[in-house]
Amino acid sequence: MTILGEHRDLDAAVSVQDGASGPGSPAPSTGSTGGAWHPRHGIGERRFAGIGALALESGAVLPDVTLAYESWGRLDEDRGNAVLVLHALTGDSHLRGPAGRSHPSAGWWEEMVGPGRPIDTDRFHVIAPNVLGGCQGSTGPSSPAPDGRAFGSRFPVLTTRDQVAAERRLREQLGIERWALVIGGSMGGMRALEWGVSYPEEVERLAVIASSARATADQIAWNNAQIASIRLDPEFRGGDYYDTGTGDGPRTGLGIARRIAHTTYRTAEELEDRFGNRPQGQEDPFDGRGRHQVTSYLDHHAGKLARRFDANSYLTLAETMSTHDVGRGRGGAAIALQRVTARTLVVAIDSDRLFPPALVQEAALHIPRSAWHVASSPIGHDAFLLTHPGLEKWISELLAV
Repeated sequence: MTILGEHRDLDAAVSVQDGASGPGSPAPSTGSTGGAWHPRHGIGERRFAGIGALALESGAVLPDVTLAYESWGRLDEDRGNAVLVLHALTGDSHLRGPAGRSHPSAGWWEEMVGPGRPIDTDRFHVIAPNVLGGCQGSTGPSSPAPDGRAFGSRFPVLTTRDQVAAERRLREQLGIERWALVIGGSMGGMRALEWGVSYPEEVERLAVIASSARATADQIAWNNAQIASIRLDPEFRGGDYYDTGTGDGPRTGLGIARRIAHTTYRTAEELEDRFGNRPQGQEDPFDGRGRHQVTSYLDHHAGKLARRFDANSYLTLAETMSTHDVGRGRGGAAIALQRVTARTLVVAIDSDRLFPPALVQEAALHIPRSAWHVASSPIGHDAFLLTHPGLEKWISELLAV
């Protein structure tokens, strides 16, 4: 077992401010964090839980782990109305609320979570953590190791089970014995399934959207191309680009990774309908410098992500997704999924080319008491983030019983 340093002194941690409170403090950060959140940006709506040292599947031990999270609604006296919402690869804990200095993006699921929404915060106490390995307040590669320098290349390999183990520690700290619902889409759906398999007695209801019980060769291949684009950026410096004084790290490589990923999140038909082969404004693609409209669109999303996300976190999470398999060491996915005792909703997007319906359905086929639906959308994988009447109806029905 490899211990990644001794417990460090948190006395110097930045204090909770801006009205936020919680059982922990934000992990202090190094001076330069690439696109990661830093306490100097302001706490915003985040709360922080220090969950101690965490033993990982790899045999390493990650010391003094902090999870950032946000919450909405009131916890009942019997603590039986808690909902855990798990975000996707480049998401974070900010489900609701405006963007600002503290939160680089506006709430990503406001149509689904809130007063009178399918996950009604007048009825449920909703908790959304930033994933372990992320870069919006939870311990990740940009966080300081016990020697005070950012982990960088020294940050350990994480699995979905490690991330769920960290979230379970958060549940314990918050005094919640059982989740009324665990829900997630894409990478969040992977963690939701792992919750249902690993801790069935702690999950009353489960919702898995546009996700799967295992990574496929196709997904691993797309992740590999994204990982390579970051690693090959000269500013990556083997992962130790913090405080180099040369800029904000491998933003070019991260931008390329985002272009690749975003293409898989949408459909060819949607891109054709929106952009065709039209040039961007007055730019001339034939002069070697002008862009097409679709190129400008991808450039925009690449730049947007590079400003708010850490490249090392992107690598860590992409690699975690590639190793995802609820059946590992459990006799295969089909056997492992039979452990789930929660009332379960499984939803696929009919146009999703990253998590096609047949792949998503594998979970529904083997989970007892599961409801299976296919949502129709021309958008593709990203449709789970947008308003969809079917999805709203199915989640409402799951929570009604």
